[in-house]
Amino acid sequence: MLDALLAGIVAGYAIAIPVGAIAALLITLGAQHGARIAAGGALGAATVDGLYATIAVTAGAVIAPLIALVDEPLRWISVAVLVVLGVMIALPALRPRRTPVSAASIEGTDAPPTPSRPTTTFRRLFLTVGGLTLVNPVTVIYFAALIGSSTLAVNAGVAERIVFVVAAFVASLSWQLLLTTAGSLVGRALTGPTGARITALVGGALVIALAVNAALGSA
Repeated sequence: MLDALLAGIVAGYAIAIPVGAIAALLITLGAQHGARIAAGGALGAATVDGLYATIAVTAGAVIAPLIALVDEPLRWISVAVLVVLGVMIALPALRPRRTPVSAASIEGTDAPPTPSRPTTTFRRLFLTVGGLTLVNPVTVIYFAALIGSSTLAVNAGVAERIVFVVAAFVASLSWQLLLTTAGSLVGRALTGPTGARITALVGGALVIALAVNAALGSA
């Protein structure tokens, strides 16, 4: 049982830690929306990682030959989704800045405008990041390696397989939450309108760059 627990933890971190599109996206979402809302994206990514781990320990031998057939289509789907997300993240920074009319301005007193973050929900980020993780080439590639590895004994029982999957999910979730929390700390430091624009531009540009990288086949 302990071997299954350790194998699951290693597998979960091995899926989650490699820096790529998901990591960059979660950091950006944390900076833009705060840790609580961005945690939806973290949970979405970890849920898919847990799903992949479940498939690996239940039907890995059957699924493995099919991965090579879908790898290329999934890569291009991932590229398209990344481009759309990059544009959506950067779009708020490209809009004209609006100065809200306040009582202070009516009275002739200068008051700094209240910065606003792009609005989204926990559930929306769960579905968006979860869907992207599902087609992320890096995740698919590691999933194939996980199936073919010996991280869990072939004759492992049902209890050991459950422990493996739960450990992989928790390990992945802990890393994803660390990324969103780190991003939220950056967001707090960039609370002004200029800082918010910089965060949006840098985050969007980074996600689009990752899409280009995936399109070139090196993702």
